[in-house]
Amino acid sequence: MKKRGKGIACVIYGIGNTGMANPSSAFVEICVDGSAIVLCGAVDMGQGTSTALVQIAAHELGLDAEDVVIRTGNSAVTPDAGLSTASRQIYISGNAVKRAAAAAKQVIMEEAATVLNGTVDDLEARNGFVTDKKTGAQISFGELVSKARAKGKLAVGAGSFNPASGALDEDGQGDAYATYHYCTQIAEVEVDTETGEVEVISIVAAHDAGKAINPQAIEGQIEGGVAMGLGYGLMEEVVTDQGYLKTPSLAEYLIPTSLDLAATIRPLIVEVIEPTGPFGAKGMGEPPTCPTAAAIANAVYDAVGVWVSELPLTSEKVYNALEKAGKLEKTDPLGAPALA
Repeated sequence: MKKRGKGIACVIYGIGNTGMANPSSAFVEICVDGSAIVLCGAVDMGQGTSTALVQIAAHELGLDAEDVVIRTGNSAVTPDAGLSTASRQIYISGNAVKRAAAAAKQVIMEEAATVLNGTVDDLEARNGFVTDKKTGAQISFGELVSKARAKGKLAVGAGSFNPASGALDEDGQGDAYATYHYCTQIAEVEVDTETGEVEVISIVAAHDAGKAINPQAIEGQIEGGVAMGLGYGLMEEVVTDQGYLKTPSLAEYLIPTSLDLAATIRPLIVEVIEPTGPFGAKGMGEPPTCPTAAAIANAVYDAVGVWVSELPLTSEKVYNALEKAGKLEKTDPLGAPALA
């Protein structure tokens, strides 16, 4: 017999290194063809950092994202951006890139004010042009860069950001993070009360991204994080026997594949603007993985009324818990409930 249940789990996750400085820096240059180059050491491991940093720079400069090139992850040519850990890069490096872009833009805005006989406050940068909002007169980024260079000025900006956090005291208390990620996930599962097998039917994952710089990428991160959490909750286990590792490879240490992810994963982006973030954004990296296993465990309890407090929730563990609680159901070979 199969029974269904639902479980919920919530997480508050600090963005950045815990209770210590974790700065980032970036350089931005506007080129004579009107395009821009971003240099930042932030490593993109597939999470989409580079794309988001390009979007941040482009928005700040007033360019299309296609007109911005980024160079990352090479410490020989890019400024230090810190580790791609702690879900920190969009929040911290995003701020560094935004500040660097603003500094580079200021050079051409001041040049434009001279050329257009106005003030910087009268000007607007958009689509590769600087426009006087009062007169409508405009001039391209490329022309402004050339004019500035002729005067010995380069449209280059540097930016850095270090979130406001403090060291922890001897009791582990203090302002460990400048901002936090909040998330809630709800899992629906089906539990076989004869075998203990758990099948995840669906997971709804709501995550506070601050401002969603790239919504499609964020949805992908949520889906990937939930998939990792599902593996952590149901199948990933390190087994040892008298000091010997019994799961030495991925043939024994099982992780989810596409065939295991029959569950419906519904990502929900909640935008609560972070005042200290770049255009209100903050990190997304690890939080999608964090509540999944707990939500599944709670759903198993809701379905069959037994707690399995040790991960992963394998069929054997659930079976033993059902047997111990006297809730294990057996059928005869014909599929009918067994007689007592």
